[in-house]
Amino acid sequence: STGAVKMQPKAEELKFVTKNDGYVHIHPSSVNYQTRHFESPYLVYHEKIKTSRVFIRDCSMVSVYPLVLLGGGQVHIQLLKGDFVISLDDGWIRFVAASHQVAELVKELRCELDQLLQDKIKNPSMDLCMCPRGSRIIGMIVKLVTTQ
Repeated sequence: STGAVKMQPKAEELKFVTKNDGYVHIHPSSVNYQTRHFESPYLVYHEKIKTSRVFIRDCSMVSVYPLVLLGGGQVHIQLLKGDFVISLDDGWIRFVAASHQVAELVKELRCELDQLLQDKIKNPSMDLCMCPRGSRIIGMIVKLVTTQ
């Protein structure tokens, strides 16, 4: 009588947006179907199907740093309305950074990781944990992802 408590949406009411399909829903057979709240608004998925509407299955929530560091495409930084924005996938996915320095550091870490992975592809026997450069990059990513 003194106020209202916001209700979490029902499972069938949750919808997400993809670049190519617009709104998609979590399939009722997915283990995440009954999840009514995700800490991050981003999901990765393995399978997309269309029946009465477009559904995704085999999905997992992903937070910002893993998406920026491990997602596909180039990382770009731009100043929009006073905020430094990190964007992926030609600007379709965007994040506001705390500062220009944070945005540049995240972009540089992504470039270093990409180069490290290229080096590993060229030299499969390379031990990334024993290599000083590799262990520093991996250590920084682990620290960033686990403390965000």
